[in-house]
Amino acid sequence: DSVMTASKATFQRDGLPESVVETTLVTYRSVGIGLFGVVMRFAGMPLEKIALFMNSSQVSGKNPFRQSIRLTFREGALAPYRVVTPASLTAWFLQYGVMGFAFQFFDHGLSNLMGVKPMYYGQQLMEPPQQTEESSSYKTKFAGKTLLAPMLAASIESKVSNRAEVQRFFGPEKFAKIEVRMARGAISRAAGPAFMSNFMRNCVMCNTTFILTPLTYKLYFPQEEKSMSTLFYYGLGMNIFVGNVVAITQQALWGRTLDYCARTGEISYRNVIREGLAKDGMAAFFTAPKWFSRVLMNAPAQGVLPWFYNEILPLGEDSALRFVNKYIYTSNVKVVQGSIPFIPVNEKAAAQPLANIPWRVGKQ
Repeated sequence: DSVMTASKATFQRDGLPESVVETTLVTYRSVGIGLFGVVMRFAGMPLEKIALFMNSSQVSGKNPFRQSIRLTFREGALAPYRVVTPASLTAWFLQYGVMGFAFQFFDHGLSNLMGVKPMYYGQQLMEPPQQTEESSSYKTKFAGKTLLAPMLAASIESKVSNRAEVQRFFGPEKFAKIEVRMARGAISRAAGPAFMSNFMRNCVMCNTTFILTPLTYKLYFPQEEKSMSTLFYYGLGMNIFVGNVVAITQQALWGRTLDYCARTGEISYRNVIREGLAKDGMAAFFTAPKWFSRVLMNAPAQGVLPWFYNEILPLGEDSALRFVNKYIYTSNVKVVQGSIPFIPVNEKAAAQPLANIPWRVGKQ
């Protein structure tokens, strides 16, 4: 992309090779997204608990939103924060950081493998779309890469985050008892209960954040209206009215599956869906209040993530590259250079046998 290309051109002249530039930028963006996720998710814990209750079987009938609020704060105003453990903070950082890292890794890796362009990023979103005729083979490979990258990223994100999300849903003590009752293997325990519905939800949101939002903004948003502010609101709109409309069904399935698991000690999506439809019909998985609660929880963090990722993070990329160049890369190069034997190259030395050349460590 243009931002990365410009950064590469600048810092390659200062001595950073392309591989170091790419590694630095991917790491910088991933850490930035991770810290962003921790701050936003911790601040929004009351909204998350309300959404979790709204999308569980513990709430039904009239006034579900009021029921969810009552359940969220039944043990005090700070009750939503008491279920946050160091594991949750770590999981949030890894969830967002790994999501960003994994998507960049798979998007760029698959793009290089298939010979197609990576997804638009940064300043590229503000540039007018280029009218180019691509072959059907190229379009097929680009579509395949575009579908596969967020799926792989979402699978890693769920592997990192699902267990901690389940712990926040039940609370640490109750979750520990449920795990003992389920008696699952090490791999299943690490993934956490209801992993598949968690993965499907994250897949939808990863597609919305890193594919649909930048792609449609780049190609179809009026060029004269493009700016940081319109990208901010466009990302929110895509999150609220596209991503979360689909993701809420998987969030509801996840919550009901956990309730079923707490009651029976097993996971059965078929039984959960059948029971939900029999009791509440389609309202078991989608209602306006469920969608609204999900938006309250998700939009502040993930809804503004496309704006943060494409407009705010690029502002610090040059500083990150300068830091690496000054304090990490250059220092390591000096250490390596200092350990290489110095061989004087002149006519006199060249005339001597190799064994008689005076070797020494250090610079000439």
